[in-house]
Amino acid sequence: MCGVSPQDRESLRAAEVIAPVCLATDLGMGFPLEHGLHATLMATRFCDLIDVDQDTKRRVYYASMLMYTGCTSESPMGKPILSWPRTETLVPYLFGDTLQRARGILRTIPPHDGSFVSRAVETARRVPRVITNVREQQTAICEVAEMLSARLGLPDDIHGLFAFLTERWDGKSVLRRARGDEIPLEVRIVVMIRDLAFQRHWRGEDHAIECTHARSGQAYDPTLADAFLTHAGEVFAVLEHEESSWAAVLHSEPKPWLILEDEAIDRALAAMGDFADLVSPSLSGHSRSLAGLVTEAARVAGMSHPETAELRRAAFVHDVGRVAVPSTIWEKPKPLSRDEQEQVRLHPYHTDRVLTGSPFFDPIRLIARDHHENLDGSGYHRGIEAPALGAQARLLAAADRFQALTEPRAYREALAGHEAARLLARVAEEGALDPAAVTAVVEAAGHAVPPMGRPAGLTAREAQVVGLLARGLQTKQVATALGISPKTADTHIQSAYRKMGVSARSGATLYAMGNGLVASGELPMAD
Repeated sequence: MCGVSPQDRESLRAAEVIAPVCLATDLGMGFPLEHGLHATLMATRFCDLIDVDQDTKRRVYYASMLMYTGCTSESPMGKPILSWPRTETLVPYLFGDTLQRARGILRTIPPHDGSFVSRAVETARRVPRVITNVREQQTAICEVAEMLSARLGLPDDIHGLFAFLTERWDGKSVLRRARGDEIPLEVRIVVMIRDLAFQRHWRGEDHAIECTHARSGQAYDPTLADAFLTHAGEVFAVLEHEESSWAAVLHSEPKPWLILEDEAIDRALAAMGDFADLVSPSLSGHSRSLAGLVTEAARVAGMSHPETAELRRAAFVHDVGRVAVPSTIWEKPKPLSRDEQEQVRLHPYHTDRVLTGSPFFDPIRLIARDHHENLDGSGYHRGIEAPALGAQARLLAAADRFQALTEPRAYREALAGHEAARLLARVAEEGALDPAAVTAVVEAAGHAVPPMGRPAGLTAREAQVVGLLARGLQTKQVATALGISPKTADTHIQSAYRKMGVSARSGATLYAMGNGLVASGELPMAD
């Protein structure tokens, strides 16, 4: 950036952004967490064993982590063929022969229950739609993976590979874009190793070896299959490491590392939000819109530039855990079952888990994971109360609630901005949201702030005074911060003490922490 000295530039390894996306994809596909990282370790080790050049190995590394990113998005085929978990039905047979692939698709179609006859009828009803849409489905998988990899900061020689993601060595793919050596070497390696990593997980190493023999010359390049059979023990052995898979994958990244700088980091985080929002049409654009809203709300609230930047980034990635919840739940127009409710309640937990591992994400993760927490402890997934929620988390929670209310959902229409503002004000009065955060969000959205009752019957000014006292300001400093006289400030303090039932600053501070009154943003320095 013009005018920024080298020492002030912010940089981040692209792998530290791609690895969380890989983990989230595992959750969305129903793979064990870190399955994609394990497969990437296998792929890079295989590259070493067959002595490919460093550029090829680099492309294999990134493509392996992102291979299934296009599979978690909502699609026209999502509902008809994904009735059962993909890892139990479709995935084991994706790269098998024609009969195996047909069997995998047919096994995904029947509903969970019903008689044999009803299941057969349902299967027959859905098959024509599957045949009609399968090309569109596979085209979408390739396009989404290609577009997301570009937005994550990968160069053309990597994201261009994803156009061939569904191709087979024998040319018997749905899209028929390439066959044999026409398929880039990197794709041939990634497709084979990712499939064998799954087969190993599914039924063990011997089964993976059997698949290698059976699929050589069909889905797999026969030369690569022979090489794998020669080195299978060494490839599998790479998973027997003592360090975390995250650390091992970062360590195995081919040099020179791909580095993101300054705006490229924010673009990559925004792409993570896009990836999460693809799970349902009603969520399209939610994360980006939230990031814009909460950035303006932070300005209204007087937060510092570093605090605002962290908050904006947390908004981009706050919902990445959504992909762990099936799109059918997000799109359900009827009340959720108890099990479905629990899956929804856990999506902030999944966000927390996939962002754990990189020091870069730590401050962002701690904000993002609490975007559904409430001051009174009624939120999820941790059920924590006001003292454990910082100003950034409170602002994100209020902004996320407002943004969601003004977007359509499967079970309701979108609310107008002023309607959402009134609803948020009521929730704040009930003690769930921070009134100051709600005020900042509503103002940032360009609406009049509805009247809100404060805890203990405090006036708006008294609530401001108590919030500043809780941050350690003395009476004169409170007066300066609010532009009032010290005598007026003291009058407000004494009135607030009476209403709260306290007699000293320590009691007022505890009350403020417990009721969402602690002031945020830049404060005057102590004298």
